[in-house]
Amino acid sequence: MTENLGARSRLVHDALRAAGISGEIVVLPDAASTAVLAAEALGVEVGAIANSLVFQCDGQPLLVMTSGAHRVDTAALAARIGRGKISRATPEQVRDATGQAIGGVAPPATRRLSRPSSTRTSPVTPRSGRPAARRTPSSR
Repeated sequence: MTENLGARSRLVHDALRAAGISGEIVVLPDAASTAVLAAEALGVEVGAIANSLVFQCDGQPLLVMTSGAHRVDTAALAARIGRGKISRATPEQVRDATGQAIGGVAPPATRRLSRPSSTRTSPVTPRSGRPAARRTPSSR
């Protein structure tokens, strides 16, 4: 299965397995650069797509996981976590913080970022190391 995956997607696969999480990575025929495109390609609702967004906050990278059906209100988020201004990270800042390119940030394989827990109970489909790779939902 992993023999058809790129190096970044294999890192995600290995990180998920090490955490005891099942599910397979699906490589889509084309990059799915938006949650809507990913949902269409996978035949799921857009809310089932997990967005991994990297922001800058107080000079540090901040990873935010959100449903593909939602947008991040950076002012409200800053107030909620008691921080200063939050702004979108540049492509260079994303790569520096995660080791991955925009469009393929996979939380299990990010480096140097904390991974906040999620309270969502229904399956989500996060990116898997490159823009065209997604992980299928699992039982965990």
